[in-house]
Amino acid sequence: MTLSFATPDDATRSVHLLAESATPDWRSRQAQDVQAWIDAHGFTGAIGQALLLPGGRDAVIGYGSESSRARGRFHVAAAAAKLPKGTYRLVTDLPADQLQIEALGWLLATYRFDRYKDQSPMVALLVAPDGIDAARTEAIAQGEALTRTLINTPAADMGPPDLEQAARDLATQHRATITVTTGDDLLTQNLPMIHAVGRAADRAPRLIDLTWGDTGPKLTLVGKGVCFDTGGLNLKPGASMGLMKKDMGGSASVLGLAHMIMATDLPIQLRVLIPAVENSVSGNAFRPQDILTSRKGLTVEVNNTDAEGRLVLADTLAFADEDTPDLIISMATLTGAARVAVGPDLAPYYTDEAPLSAALENAAATTADPVWRMPFHTPYEALIEPGIADLDNAPKGGFAGSITAALFLRRFVDSAPYIHFDIYGWQPSSAPARPKGGVGQGTRALLDALPKMLKL
Repeated sequence: MTLSFATPDDATRSVHLLAESATPDWRSRQAQDVQAWIDAHGFTGAIGQALLLPGGRDAVIGYGSESSRARGRFHVAAAAAKLPKGTYRLVTDLPADQLQIEALGWLLATYRFDRYKDQSPMVALLVAPDGIDAARTEAIAQGEALTRTLINTPAADMGPPDLEQAARDLATQHRATITVTTGDDLLTQNLPMIHAVGRAADRAPRLIDLTWGDTGPKLTLVGKGVCFDTGGLNLKPGASMGLMKKDMGGSASVLGLAHMIMATDLPIQLRVLIPAVENSVSGNAFRPQDILTSRKGLTVEVNNTDAEGRLVLADTLAFADEDTPDLIISMATLTGAARVAVGPDLAPYYTDEAPLSAALENAAATTADPVWRMPFHTPYEALIEPGIADLDNAPKGGFAGSITAALFLRRFVDSAPYIHFDIYGWQPSSAPARPKGGVGQGTRALLDALPKMLKL
């Protein structure tokens, strides 16, 4: 799905963006019939209100109050879906950064997942507002659409081969290079934990390696690509398995971010690594109490086969680190503990690098893409050391589950600055510009922060 701004024509309507405090004054300057129309329809400028004015050439959208806007984001999108069919041009004095967010929200509101069923399209289309970077906004929206569609697609149609094809399509679009290591070749290439997790599935495990750009600092994105997670021999109960098509949300997010980076021609050397597997049950599935030897040489005691994401990421991170990039970022739907800590709307992340965190926090605030820093709390290292192996993939006790998972991953990165995102990747109920289903988290903030992070 391509999310793009509309082309203006003679029928393009002006849509006035009115805060609650500005609505009475604006109303008083209109003709009597317009005033009566506004009063008859109860338009006050509240968030979500939209009204086509008499004559059909103008419309108004409510922008609420400062306090009401603080309770959400993409406020224009909340009303745009209520407008009748046509193209619209925003009339507003919003600062350029806020206008860009609202224009992006309008584009994102046009997203529909329609692979299996026709969906009613959004009929109100936006002309790119003056003062924004329209091409960049479209690139961000299209990257987000890619992420959403990959997550929304069920595992029957989004297994490891399908995820590989999505990466190949992206590589073709941007003239990137891609190589894939599949099946038993993972063992000969010393990627044993990716192989162990994925070997029980009919569709072979693989490591996808996409590269783009030949100058500038090196950025490596690592995305968890568990296309479906049964839990393995530690089988999940049915209620916990229901959303496991989204367990490749990390890979979907890094592919969406990669599109944004390549489409905006960021002057870097980009690498995207995705361990794509299914965590399935069969006679050759890896078992509780198995001890695996990772690519890095660290041994890992498997105390829960449902903590498989950190295993495939560990080999991938060690592989990424060997190239000594300037920054490694991993994204994964890794732990339920992160959801308990911050809920579904925040993207928690870990880093030891204060300048990276500062850049990310600033970017999150200006891109309507909230993130929350979590601690790499070193005293908890003892919790991931089982005694008979170097590491434990599932420490007992239940405390600090997201932190111990992040500490596990940190053991596999030595040479590069590192950021790890423990995302949810799912919108549990519809919100403005975010329908229920797959969603990107942290990617817009990262795109905005990368120039500072990489000192471009």
